[in-house]
Amino acid sequence: MTFNEGMRIDTSAASTSGSAAGGGGGRRMAVGGGLAGLAIVVIAMLLGVDPGGVLSQQPLDTRGDVAPGFDLSQCRTGADANTFVQCRVVATANSLDAVWKQLMPGYTRPNLRLFSGQVSTGCGPASSDVGPFYCPADQTAYFDTDFFQVLVEEFGSSGGPFAQEYVVAHEYGHHVQNLLGVLGRAQHGAQGAAGTGVRTELQADCYAGVWAHYASTVRQESTGVPFLEPLSDQDIQDALSAAASVGDDRIQEQVTGHISPESWTHGSSAQRQKWFTVGYQTGDPNKCDTFATRDLG
Repeated sequence: MTFNEGMRIDTSAASTSGSAAGGGGGRRMAVGGGLAGLAIVVIAMLLGVDPGGVLSQQPLDTRGDVAPGFDLSQCRTGADANTFVQCRVVATANSLDAVWKQLMPGYTRPNLRLFSGQVSTGCGPASSDVGPFYCPADQTAYFDTDFFQVLVEEFGSSGGPFAQEYVVAHEYGHHVQNLLGVLGRAQHGAQGAAGTGVRTELQADCYAGVWAHYASTVRQESTGVPFLEPLSDQDIQDALSAAASVGDDRIQEQVTGHISPESWTHGSSAQRQKWFTVGYQTGDPNKCDTFATRDLG
């Protein structure tokens, strides 16, 4: 999906850092784990360990100089979002905020932090190994944009900007859950394929689809232009490919050669594709109640 060049990027809720960053030192669970992405989270999943707990226990190495972060002053227009992946993340967040502001009374935008290497958060220290994640303690979505290349090279996702935008929309889906007071369900109740953790992640996928439904029609207040151009069939295929590449079953089979639904944390590839599609086709957040259904797909 391509941003309209006439849209203006708002970086006021975004920040960036290098190999270490300021933040809290709390222990509240971080959610998302990069869509079940990288090595630490995969290992935790296979062992039946909560990846949020793994994130909060990682040591933060703050030795040496801190590498400078990406210069957000480069992010001005939709053309910049189409050029720089970091600007694309921020512009996607702008679009998400506009869509959810219309759909959800009382919506408040989260913070967004771009980092490289390691970062300190309200949920504890984390490294790039956990992939993108959302921390409810500081209401911040964290992204190391190198994850997008790993998604393609190591997990077989197709490329394309909308695959990246889907990842951002998923993490913002966790913020919506936090505002609704349902995010904490991920830490309680049954585990495994039908557990609350999987239902939480599939709902975030559905919310990402809801955003996609409106992304090319909601207009930016300051410019009057839509944030994004209309979706193409390839855009949707890129999102579905990204969703499938981080399904629990696909990752388990790739890493161990067998599938263990009892240790799932995010849902199967088919489930993740299904719930993104539900949100995209309906545009109705009420259709995303994965906690109420017996059939997750």
